[in-house]
Amino acid sequence: MPSLGFTIPEVCAITLIGSLLATDAMAKGLAVESVMTPNPISIDGTQDKHWELATPLKLVLNELPYEPNNGYEGLMETDIEIRSLYDDEYVYFLYRWYDPTISLARFPWEKDSDGKWKQLSNKDSTLHENTYYEDKLAVYWDINERGFIKKGCDKSCHMVEEGLLEGIKDSSSGRHYTKKDGETIDEWHWKGMRTNPNSQMEDGYVNNEHETNKKWGRQSDEHSGGGYYNNTNETKFPAWMNGDIEEAAPLWVMDATKEPFKDTFKEGERIGGIVTGPLKGSRGDVTAKGVWKDDHWHLEIRRKLVTNYEKSASQDVQFDDLGKPYYFGVTAFDNSQINHIYHKKSVKLTFKQ
Repeated sequence: MPSLGFTIPEVCAITLIGSLLATDAMAKGLAVESVMTPNPISIDGTQDKHWELATPLKLVLNELPYEPNNGYEGLMETDIEIRSLYDDEYVYFLYRWYDPTISLARFPWEKDSDGKWKQLSNKDSTLHENTYYEDKLAVYWDINERGFIKKGCDKSCHMVEEGLLEGIKDSSSGRHYTKKDGETIDEWHWKGMRTNPNSQMEDGYVNNEHETNKKWGRQSDEHSGGGYYNNTNETKFPAWMNGDIEEAAPLWVMDATKEPFKDTFKEGERIGGIVTGPLKGSRGDVTAKGVWKDDHWHLEIRRKLVTNYEKSASQDVQFDDLGKPYYFGVTAFDNSQINHIYHKKSVKLTFKQ
């Protein structure tokens, strides 16, 4: 084979340059461009014609934090498309991902053959559920965490080793918190059964307060009421049921129309394990609606470009400069409490001027 005339150092340099170019190309590939829409977007989970203005980013989610010891029938990998639009007041997102099953039965109550009610669960060794749960999607937005731009959600994820995390006993597989005081991530968490009936996505944040917080670094935004709560009374039986429904109720109970529980149900019938109502305040400032169709979830999201709550600066990402990039990561939960599929690195959002 004839020589090309390159010395070993030159070959190494060419290889290094090629590697850097490939890395740069990969980084540029993880990008979403938000496009100005001439009309406001209706948040109903359907893709209207305005979404054709936005070019989708196609992303593979294939990282799994752990394998449950009692079996896991959820997705190990999925493809997700992300689009974005904006106007003078709001930024909009459309997420579409493959999920062949719709899962909304989160710890439902079921009447057994003895006429008693039991709340269904099948928790794994981490004390989390992968059988009787709901589909979810979470988006993490960098506010000021060092290293997020390079690593994405991985930066705030800390895995438990031999039952210990930061010297504290913990049965979970891992926890999210930032490494330093003052570093914050904005967390948008869509929950198919708890928040979707109210067309919302729960707004929270991640900080470094993990030693005194049972959820470690994950916190809820400031709120003024509303939300969801367990449908359980003092005797560990259902407390509420949906009003004006004679047959078995849906898999959740609406707070606005709930009635005291009356046992007129038949064996095998279920009622919701959660009572849900709209989140109020900063915790409820992300509007979202998901529709499951053709083996895919279609999730539309809307939030103000700039929020104006007392603690917005530390709890919410602020899209106050449309000339700069913003970075985020996304993860999908398939009928799972904490197990999820995610991607490496962060995704860059820019606004087309």
